[in-house]
Amino acid sequence: MDISVIIPEWPAPSTVKAFVTTRQGGVSVAPYDTFNLGEHVGDVAAHVAENRQRLRSLLPAEPLWLSQVHGITVRDADHAGENMADAVVARRAEIVCAIMTADCLPVLLTDRAGTGVGAAHAGWRGLCEGVLEACVSSMRVAPEELLAWLGPAIGPAHFEVGPEVRAAFMRRDEAATLAFQPGRADRWMADIFLLARQRLVRAGLSPDAIFGGDLCTVGDAVRFFSYRRDGVTGRMASLIWRESDRV
Repeated sequence: MDISVIIPEWPAPSTVKAFVTTRQGGVSVAPYDTFNLGEHVGDVAAHVAENRQRLRSLLPAEPLWLSQVHGITVRDADHAGENMADAVVARRAEIVCAIMTADCLPVLLTDRAGTGVGAAHAGWRGLCEGVLEACVSSMRVAPEELLAWLGPAIGPAHFEVGPEVRAAFMRRDEAATLAFQPGRADRWMADIFLLARQRLVRAGLSPDAIFGGDLCTVGDAVRFFSYRRDGVTGRMASLIWRESDRV
């Protein structure tokens, strides 16, 4: 089976390349079938290694894999540093920034001139604490020059949260109330895409520079892994890099 990927629809410069993997195209067996890229989810190590080797054939270099911890630390890939982070930025060509998800929101960034790229892992905790703002700041360009793409994540029809989650976002920004609809009892249905858009706009991005946000991992079991839906499952990767400046 060929590797199936999703290419962002956004006006990024031609030198910026990006895609998100799906669950199709690998060798893992259920419940990780088939293109699981996560080494930490209980899959057979040899299967993950083979899947990552297949992924590598589509890339200019081995991805910079992070140890994601639902925080707001940003890894600057242009310099040596620890990989325990939830966002990564790079200005040098052919450094592949990677984020792994299975319901959390992957956010890809570039500037309009294509001088740098970034990727952020925005689960609700990191999103609430400011991982997107930290990644925007680390891009080192004026925020109004940035473009963002919101990848596959748990959609608003499936993201049920407790009142403490809504309260945490409301403490940061009262406008977050627009991203929560009443659910069962004291529960709320959260729109993580809208929450991310609000945070990016507050960080200085133009609203019309934010794309994506229409792919639900829970509702599409054919293409996407989903922790909320399946519990034990694999991980997709969202990847972005600059092409080499060499002719």
